Amino acid sequence: MTELEKGPKGRRRGRGARERILSASQQLFREQGINPTGMDQLCAVAQVSKRTAYQHFTGKDELVAEYLRRFDPSVLSGVFDRTDLTPRERLLAAFDVPATTPLCPYIGAAVELHDPEHPASQYARDYKKAVAARLADTAREAGAADPEQLGEQLALLIDGAAARTRVLNADAFPTAAAIAAVLIDNAIPATADDDRRREIPAAGR
Repeated sequence: MTELEKGPKGRRRGRGARERILSASQQLFREQGINPTGMDQLCAVAQVSKRTAYQHFTGKDELVAEYLRRFDPSVLSGVFDRTDLTPRERLLAAFDVPATTPLCPYIGAAVELHDPEHPASQYARDYKKAVAARLADTAREAGAADPEQLGEQLALLIDGAAARTRVLNADAFPTAAAIAAVLIDNAIPATADDDRRREIPAAGR
């Protein structure tokens, strides 16, 4: 085996190289941002040569797009696919976000890239639309009179809370959850089986 078939420290260029590159991108892009992260550093962390990296990705732009595409393809399945919660409770569960959660990678990428035509920007738009759509579907299931409007309102609250938490270094999600509860209760007619007494998620969940 020649040196060109090995990455840094002699690690073999195996079938796992692509996954190591993506894993390194998830770590570095979230910890230090997309723009400050160069291919040299990505290759060093992934333990692959640059030649190997470019065999899997044509360039950094393609890698960034793939990083976002694979980040959460299920669109918050841990919230929306729960069967132990009522639709209203699932809407509120979307705000059950630990304060230590990093800034949404789709927001971060859109802010950094400054290019609406970048493939990653398109993935970010598609994902954010998908979140609003799932909120709207859940609102419709809960009986909201205008589920699309409620879905957009809740999506805006989630993104606003995420950005404010990051900027202020203080958990904004409990306040957002309280606002969401008011919006939800105003949008969804009260029914006999509504659990209005369900406690709104609190900080430190």
